[in-house]
Amino acid sequence: MYVVYILKCRDGSLYTGITTDVVRRLREHKTGKGGNYTRAHGAVRMVYQERCGSRSTALKREAAIKRLPRVQKEALVNRRV
Repeated sequence: MYVVYILKCRDGSLYTGITTDVVRRLREHKTGKGGNYTRAHGAVRMVYQERCGSRSTALKREAAIKRLPRVQKEALVNRRV
C-alpha cells in the first residue's frame, strides 16, 4: 500500500511525496533525511494523505498533485485532513 502525502513546511510551502510508511517518512523529513526540499524548508506536519493501491498509481497521483496550483492543493488539504 502506497500513500501520497502533502507536508506543510516551516515557511508555509507544501511538499508532496509518496511512501509506504507515513510515520517513518515524516520522521525522516523532520530530521533532515527526507530530501533536499524539506531539509531546506523544514517539514512541520503532514496535512494530507491519500492511499493508493500500487506504486504506479501513487506516482501518477503525486505528479498530478504537484501540477496543481497552490489554491487547488490547499482546497485538497482542507477537504481531507
